[in-house]
Amino acid sequence: MKIPLSKPYVDEEMKQKVLEVIDSGQYILGGQCKPFEAEFAKFIGTKHAVLTSSGTSALFLSLKAMGIGPGDAVLVPSLTAFPTIEPVYHVGAQPVFIDIDDTYGVDVNHIESVVASGKQKVKAIVPVHLYGHPVDLDPIFDLAKRHGILVLEDCCQAHGAKYKGKRVGSMGVAGAFSFYPSKNLTVFGDGGLVVTNDDKIASTCRMLRDHGRKEKYEHELVGYNLRFNEIQAAVGRLQLKRLDGFNDSRRQLARWYNEGLAGTPVVTPKVREWAEPVFHLYVIQTDRREALADYLKDKGVQTGIHYPIPNHQQPAVKNTIGPQPKLEKTEAAAGKILSLPMYPELKKDQVDYVCAMIKEFFNN
Repeated sequence: MKIPLSKPYVDEEMKQKVLEVIDSGQYILGGQCKPFEAEFAKFIGTKHAVLTSSGTSALFLSLKAMGIGPGDAVLVPSLTAFPTIEPVYHVGAQPVFIDIDDTYGVDVNHIESVVASGKQKVKAIVPVHLYGHPVDLDPIFDLAKRHGILVLEDCCQAHGAKYKGKRVGSMGVAGAFSFYPSKNLTVFGDGGLVVTNDDKIASTCRMLRDHGRKEKYEHELVGYNLRFNEIQAAVGRLQLKRLDGFNDSRRQLARWYNEGLAGTPVVTPKVREWAEPVFHLYVIQTDRREALADYLKDKGVQTGIHYPIPNHQQPAVKNTIGPQPKLEKTEAAAGKILSLPMYPELKKDQVDYVCAMIKEFFNN
Protein backbone atom coordinates (compact mmCIF):
# COMPACT_ATOMS: atom_id res chain seq x y z
CA MET A 1 0.00 0.00 0.00
CA LYS A 2 1.41 3.38 -1.06
CA ILE A 3 0.09 6.25 1.04
CA PRO A 4 1.55 9.74 0.41
CA LEU A 5 1.86 12.34 3.14
CA SER A 6 -0.42 14.76 1.28
CA LYS A 7 -2.30 14.92 -2.00
CA PRO A 8 -4.10 17.90 -3.59
CA TYR A 9 -7.68 17.38 -4.67
CA VAL A 10 -8.20 17.56 -8.44
CA ASP A 11 -11.38 16.98 -10.43
CA GLU A 12 -12.58 17.43 -14.01
CA GLU A 13 -14.35 20.71 -13.24
CA MET A 14 -11.05 22.24 -12.17
CA LYS A 15 -9.28 20.99 -15.28
CA GLN A 16 -12.04 22.40 -17.49
CA LYS A 17 -11.97 25.76 -15.73
CA VAL A 18 -8.22 26.04 -16.34
CA LEU A 19 -8.81 25.55 -20.07
CA GLU A 20 -11.55 28.19 -20.05
CA VAL A 21 -9.20 30.72 -18.48
CA ILE A 22 -6.49 29.93 -21.02
CA ASP A 23 -8.98 30.58 -23.80
CA SER A 24 -10.08 33.87 -22.18
CA GLY A 25 -6.76 35.58 -22.90
CA GLN A 26 -6.75 37.26 -19.46
CA TYR A 27 -4.11 35.92 -17.10
CA ILE A 28 -3.30 38.36 -14.23
CA LEU A 29 -5.55 40.09 -11.64
CA GLY A 30 -8.70 39.93 -13.73
CA GLY A 31 -12.10 38.29 -13.88
CA GLN A 32 -11.16 35.32 -11.69
CA CYS A 33 -8.94 37.06 -9.14
CA LYS A 34 -11.40 39.76 -8.12
CA PRO A 35 -14.32 37.42 -7.35
CA PHE A 36 -11.93 35.00 -5.61
CA GLU A 37 -10.85 37.83 -3.31
CA ALA A 38 -14.47 38.77 -2.59
CA GLU A 39 -15.52 35.17 -1.97
CA PHE A 40 -12.57 34.47 0.32
CA ALA A 41 -13.17 37.64 2.33
CA LYS A 42 -16.81 36.65 2.80
CA PHE A 43 -15.79 33.13 3.85
CA ILE A 44 -13.35 34.40 6.48
CA GLY A 45 -15.56 37.29 7.58
CA THR A 46 -13.36 40.26 6.67
CA LYS A 47 -13.91 43.38 4.60
CA HIS A 48 -10.94 42.82 2.30
CA ALA A 49 -8.88 40.02 0.76
CA VAL A 50 -5.78 40.70 -1.35
CA LEU A 51 -4.28 37.94 -3.49
CA THR A 52 -0.52 37.69 -3.78
CA SER A 53 2.16 35.30 -4.97
CA SER A 54 2.65 33.19 -1.81
CA GLY A 55 1.97 32.94 1.88
CA THR A 56 5.42 34.39 2.49
CA SER A 57 4.62 37.47 0.42
CA ALA A 58 1.25 37.76 2.20
CA LEU A 59 3.11 38.05 5.51
CA PHE A 60 5.65 40.43 3.98
CA LEU A 61 3.02 42.74 2.47
CA SER A 62 1.06 42.74 5.73
CA LEU A 63 4.10 43.71 7.79
CA LYS A 64 5.02 46.46 5.31
CA ALA A 65 1.48 47.82 5.30
CA MET A 66 1.37 47.72 9.11
CA GLY A 67 4.45 49.94 9.23
CA ILE A 68 6.80 47.36 10.75
CA GLY A 69 10.44 48.16 10.00
CA PRO A 70 13.98 48.73 11.29
CA GLY A 71 14.25 48.97 15.07
CA ASP A 72 11.05 47.00 15.65
CA ALA A 73 10.88 43.59 17.30
CA VAL A 74 8.35 41.02 16.11
CA LEU A 75 7.41 38.10 18.36
CA VAL A 76 7.24 34.84 16.40
CA PRO A 77 7.04 31.17 17.37
CA SER A 78 10.19 29.18 16.76
CA LEU A 79 8.29 26.02 15.80
CA THR A 80 6.96 27.06 12.41
CA ALA A 81 8.06 27.08 8.78
CA PHE A 82 11.03 29.37 8.20
CA PRO A 83 8.94 31.44 5.72
CA THR A 84 7.12 32.85 8.77
CA ILE A 85 10.43 34.35 9.86
CA GLU A 86 11.81 35.58 6.53
CA PRO A 87 9.36 38.49 6.04
CA VAL A 88 10.36 39.88 9.45
CA TYR A 89 13.93 40.10 8.20
CA HIS A 90 12.88 41.51 4.84
CA VAL A 91 11.09 44.51 6.39
CA GLY A 92 14.18 45.21 8.49
CA ALA A 93 12.72 44.14 11.84
CA GLN A 94 14.14 41.60 14.29
CA PRO A 95 12.44 38.31 15.18
CA VAL A 96 12.12 37.42 18.86
CA PHE A 97 11.39 33.73 19.32
CA ILE A 98 8.59 32.41 21.52
CA ASP A 99 8.14 28.94 22.99
CA ILE A 100 5.05 26.75 22.41
CA ASP A 101 2.21 25.29 24.45
CA ASP A 102 0.94 21.71 24.17
CA THR A 103 -1.14 22.47 21.04
CA TYR A 104 2.01 23.82 19.30
CA GLY A 105 0.68 27.39 19.47
CA VAL A 106 2.65 30.25 21.04
CA ASP A 107 2.96 30.17 24.83
CA VAL A 108 1.09 33.26 26.03
CA ASN A 109 2.97 33.30 29.33
CA HIS A 110 6.28 33.47 27.45
CA ILE A 111 4.96 36.35 25.35
CA GLU A 112 3.97 38.19 28.52
CA SER A 113 7.40 37.73 30.07
CA VAL A 114 9.23 38.90 26.93
CA VAL A 115 7.08 42.03 26.62
CA ALA A 116 7.33 42.77 30.35
CA SER A 117 11.13 42.56 30.24
CA GLY A 118 11.24 45.69 28.07
CA LYS A 119 14.43 44.51 26.36
CA GLN A 120 12.99 44.92 22.86
CA LYS A 121 10.70 47.44 21.21
CA VAL A 122 7.93 44.93 20.45
CA LYS A 123 5.78 46.26 17.63
CA ALA A 124 3.97 43.12 16.45
CA ILE A 125 3.11 39.52 17.31
CA VAL A 126 2.68 36.81 14.66
CA PRO A 127 0.76 33.90 16.20
CA VAL A 128 0.87 30.87 13.90
CA HIS A 129 -2.15 28.56 13.79
CA LEU A 130 0.22 25.65 13.35
CA TYR A 131 -0.96 22.34 11.86
CA GLY A 132 -4.47 23.83 11.60
CA HIS A 133 -5.15 24.29 15.34
CA PRO A 134 -6.03 27.87 16.38
CA VAL A 135 -3.86 29.76 18.84
CA ASP A 136 -5.53 30.94 22.07
CA LEU A 137 -6.02 34.50 20.82
CA ASP A 138 -7.96 36.28 23.58
CA PRO A 139 -5.03 36.62 26.01
CA ILE A 140 -2.81 37.69 23.11
CA PHE A 141 -5.25 40.42 22.08
CA ASP A 142 -5.54 41.51 25.71
CA LEU A 143 -1.76 41.82 26.02
CA ALA A 144 -1.48 43.52 22.63
CA LYS A 145 -4.10 46.10 23.58
CA ARG A 146 -2.34 46.87 26.88
CA HIS A 147 1.03 47.35 25.20
CA GLY A 148 0.05 48.85 21.84
CA ILE A 149 1.20 45.82 19.83
CA LEU A 150 -0.20 44.77 16.45
CA VAL A 151 -1.33 41.18 15.85
CA LEU A 152 -0.80 39.57 12.44
CA GLU A 153 -2.32 36.08 12.22
CA ASP A 154 -0.35 33.48 10.27
CA CYS A 155 -3.15 31.27 8.92
CA CYS A 156 -1.07 29.54 6.26
CA GLN A 157 -1.94 26.11 7.68
CA ALA A 158 -5.43 26.89 8.99
CA HIS A 159 -7.87 27.69 6.19
CA GLY A 160 -11.34 27.60 7.72
CA ALA A 161 -10.27 26.88 11.31
CA LYS A 162 -12.30 28.60 14.03
CA TYR A 163 -11.42 30.15 17.38
CA LYS A 164 -14.48 30.46 19.65
CA GLY A 165 -16.73 30.37 16.58
CA LYS A 166 -14.80 32.91 14.48
CA ARG A 167 -12.65 32.07 11.47
CA VAL A 168 -8.94 32.55 12.04
CA GLY A 169 -7.65 35.51 10.08
CA SER A 170 -10.68 37.63 10.91
CA MET A 171 -9.53 38.82 14.34
CA GLY A 172 -6.05 40.32 13.96
CA VAL A 173 -5.05 43.52 12.20
CA ALA A 174 -4.51 41.24 9.22
CA GLY A 175 -4.21 37.55 8.42
CA ALA A 176 -2.03 35.72 5.90
CA PHE A 177 -2.89 32.53 4.00
CA SER A 178 -0.89 30.20 1.76
CA PHE A 179 -2.18 28.12 -1.17
CA TYR A 180 0.87 25.86 -1.50
CA PRO A 181 -0.05 22.45 -3.01
CA SER A 182 -0.17 20.60 0.33
CA LYS A 183 -2.48 23.14 2.02
CA ASN A 184 -6.16 22.64 2.87
CA LEU A 185 -7.01 24.95 -0.04
CA THR A 186 -4.57 24.90 -2.93
CA VAL A 187 -4.28 26.47 -6.36
CA PHE A 188 -1.92 23.87 -7.93
CA GLY A 189 1.14 26.03 -7.27
CA ASP A 190 2.35 28.86 -5.07
CA GLY A 191 -0.12 31.51 -3.99
CA GLY A 192 -1.17 33.55 -1.00
CA LEU A 193 -3.66 36.07 0.31
CA VAL A 194 -3.98 38.84 2.91
CA VAL A 195 -7.27 39.37 4.75
CA THR A 196 -8.02 42.52 6.76
CA ASN A 197 -10.78 44.89 7.85
CA ASP A 198 -8.41 47.85 7.59
CA ASP A 199 -8.98 49.90 4.42
CA LYS A 200 -5.48 51.41 4.45
CA ILE A 201 -3.71 48.09 4.93
CA ALA A 202 -5.73 46.53 2.10
CA SER A 203 -5.04 49.47 -0.23
CA THR A 204 -1.32 49.46 0.57
CA CYS A 205 -1.04 45.70 0.01
CA ARG A 206 -2.83 46.02 -3.33
CA MET A 207 -0.42 48.71 -4.49
CA LEU A 208 2.73 47.06 -3.15
CA ARG A 209 1.96 43.72 -4.86
CA ASP A 210 1.64 45.53 -8.24
CA HIS A 211 4.65 47.88 -8.47
CA GLY A 212 3.17 50.45 -6.05
CA ARG A 213 0.37 51.63 -8.31
CA LYS A 214 -3.37 52.07 -8.48
CA GLU A 215 -3.37 53.24 -12.10
CA LYS A 216 -1.28 51.58 -14.80
CA TYR A 217 1.37 54.27 -15.24
CA GLU A 218 1.15 56.14 -11.92
CA HIS A 219 3.32 54.64 -9.17
CA GLU A 220 2.53 56.06 -5.73
CA LEU A 221 4.87 53.67 -3.91
CA VAL A 222 8.03 51.75 -4.73
CA GLY A 223 6.46 48.32 -4.87
CA TYR A 224 7.10 44.77 -5.98
CA ASN A 225 5.84 42.23 -8.47
CA LEU A 226 3.92 39.89 -6.16
CA ARG A 227 0.78 39.49 -8.27
CA PHE A 228 -1.55 36.54 -8.61
CA ASN A 229 -2.81 34.89 -11.80
CA GLU A 230 -6.17 34.02 -13.28
CA ILE A 231 -5.64 30.28 -13.79
CA GLN A 232 -4.84 29.69 -10.13
CA ALA A 233 -7.65 32.00 -9.01
CA ALA A 234 -10.13 29.92 -11.00
CA VAL A 235 -8.88 26.76 -9.27
CA GLY A 236 -8.97 28.51 -5.90
CA ARG A 237 -12.60 29.54 -6.34
CA LEU A 238 -13.63 25.93 -6.92
CA GLN A 239 -11.49 24.69 -4.03
CA LEU A 240 -13.07 27.29 -1.73
CA LYS A 241 -16.53 25.89 -2.43
CA ARG A 242 -15.30 22.50 -1.23
CA LEU A 243 -13.18 23.70 1.70
CA ASP A 244 -15.66 23.09 4.50
CA GLY A 245 -16.21 19.56 3.20
CA PHE A 246 -12.46 19.00 2.92
CA ASN A 247 -12.02 20.13 6.54
CA ASP A 248 -14.86 17.90 7.75
CA SER A 249 -13.06 14.97 6.13
CA ARG A 250 -9.79 15.91 7.83
CA ARG A 251 -11.49 16.05 11.23
CA GLN A 252 -13.02 12.61 10.65
CA LEU A 253 -9.62 11.25 9.64
CA ALA A 254 -8.14 12.68 12.84
CA ARG A 255 -10.83 10.93 14.88
CA TRP A 256 -9.98 7.63 13.17
CA TYR A 257 -6.29 8.17 13.88
CA ASN A 258 -7.05 8.95 17.53
CA GLU A 259 -9.07 5.76 17.85
CA GLY A 260 -6.53 3.63 15.99
CA LEU A 261 -3.56 4.90 18.00
CA ALA A 262 -5.20 4.64 21.41
CA GLY A 263 -3.08 2.49 23.71
CA THR A 264 0.14 3.03 21.73
CA PRO A 265 3.13 4.97 23.12
CA VAL A 266 2.66 7.87 20.67
CA VAL A 267 1.27 11.24 21.76
CA THR A 268 -1.68 12.30 19.58
CA PRO A 269 -2.71 15.95 18.90
CA LYS A 270 -4.48 17.89 21.65
CA VAL A 271 -7.58 19.93 20.77
CA ARG A 272 -8.85 22.74 22.99
CA GLU A 273 -12.56 23.00 23.77
CA TRP A 274 -12.76 26.43 22.09
CA ALA A 275 -11.06 25.27 18.90
CA GLU A 276 -12.37 23.92 15.62
CA PRO A 277 -9.13 22.74 14.01
CA VAL A 278 -8.76 21.75 10.36
CA PHE A 279 -5.84 19.29 10.67
CA HIS A 280 -3.62 20.57 7.90
CA LEU A 281 -1.27 18.02 9.43
CA TYR A 282 -1.84 15.17 11.86
CA VAL A 283 1.24 15.29 14.08
CA ILE A 284 2.18 12.68 16.67
CA GLN A 285 5.14 12.57 19.05
CA THR A 286 7.39 9.61 19.75
CA ASP A 287 10.87 9.14 21.21
CA ARG A 288 11.56 6.65 18.40
CA ARG A 289 10.72 8.95 15.51
CA GLU A 290 13.46 8.08 13.04
CA ALA A 291 13.04 4.34 13.50
CA LEU A 292 9.24 4.60 13.18
CA ALA A 293 9.51 6.80 10.07
CA ASP A 294 11.88 4.28 8.45
CA TYR A 295 9.58 1.40 9.34
CA LEU A 296 6.53 3.13 7.87
CA LYS A 297 8.48 4.03 4.73
CA ASP A 298 9.29 0.34 4.25
CA LYS A 299 5.56 -0.38 4.58
CA GLY A 300 4.63 2.16 1.89
CA VAL A 301 3.61 5.02 4.20
CA GLN A 302 5.14 8.47 3.70
CA THR A 303 5.72 10.66 6.76
CA GLY A 304 7.22 14.10 7.38
CA ILE A 305 8.75 16.26 10.11
CA HIS A 306 7.33 19.76 10.52
CA TYR A 307 9.82 21.04 11.63
CA PRO A 308 13.07 19.29 12.68
CA ILE A 309 15.14 22.46 13.26
CA PRO A 310 13.44 25.19 15.32
CA ASN A 311 13.91 28.63 13.82
CA HIS A 312 15.88 30.00 16.79
CA GLN A 313 18.48 27.33 15.95
CA GLN A 314 18.57 27.90 12.19
CA PRO A 315 22.02 28.83 10.79
CA ALA A 316 20.58 31.93 9.07
CA VAL A 317 19.33 33.22 12.44
CA LYS A 318 22.59 32.49 14.26
CA ASN A 319 24.56 34.16 11.47
CA THR A 320 22.46 37.34 11.55
CA ILE A 321 21.40 37.98 15.15
CA GLY A 322 23.56 35.49 17.03
CA PRO A 323 22.78 32.54 19.30
CA GLN A 324 19.28 32.64 20.78
CA PRO A 325 17.97 31.68 24.23
CA LYS A 326 16.95 28.09 24.76
CA LEU A 327 13.27 27.21 24.22
CA GLU A 328 12.75 23.99 26.13
CA LYS A 329 9.29 22.95 24.95
CA THR A 330 10.02 23.81 21.32
CA GLU A 331 13.30 21.91 21.31
CA ALA A 332 11.75 18.88 23.00
CA ALA A 333 8.88 18.75 20.49
CA ALA A 334 11.19 19.22 17.48
CA GLY A 335 12.96 16.00 18.40
CA LYS A 336 9.77 13.93 18.61
CA ILE A 337 7.17 15.21 16.12
CA LEU A 338 6.16 13.13 13.11
CA SER A 339 3.48 13.99 10.56
CA LEU A 340 1.27 11.14 9.32
CA PRO A 341 -0.62 11.08 5.99
CA MET A 342 -3.50 13.59 5.94
CA TYR A 343 -5.59 14.68 2.95
CA PRO A 344 -9.36 14.68 2.21
CA GLU A 345 -9.33 11.65 -0.08
CA LEU A 346 -7.57 9.43 2.46
CA LYS A 347 -9.76 6.41 3.27
CA LYS A 348 -10.52 4.71 6.57
CA ASP A 349 -8.85 1.48 5.50
CA GLN A 350 -5.68 3.48 4.77
CA VAL A 351 -5.79 5.14 8.19
CA ASP A 352 -6.37 1.71 9.73
CA TYR A 353 -3.35 0.40 7.84
CA VAL A 354 -1.10 3.23 9.07
CA CYS A 355 -2.27 2.66 12.66
CA ALA A 356 -1.75 -1.10 12.31
CA MET A 357 1.81 -0.56 11.08
CA ILE A 358 2.54 1.78 14.00
CA LYS A 359 1.21 -0.83 16.44
CA GLU A 360 3.27 -3.51 14.66
CA PHE A 361 6.39 -1.36 15.03
CA PHE A 362 6.00 -0.94 18.78
CA ASN A 363 4.94 -4.56 19.32
CA ASN A 364 8.13 -5.68 17.57
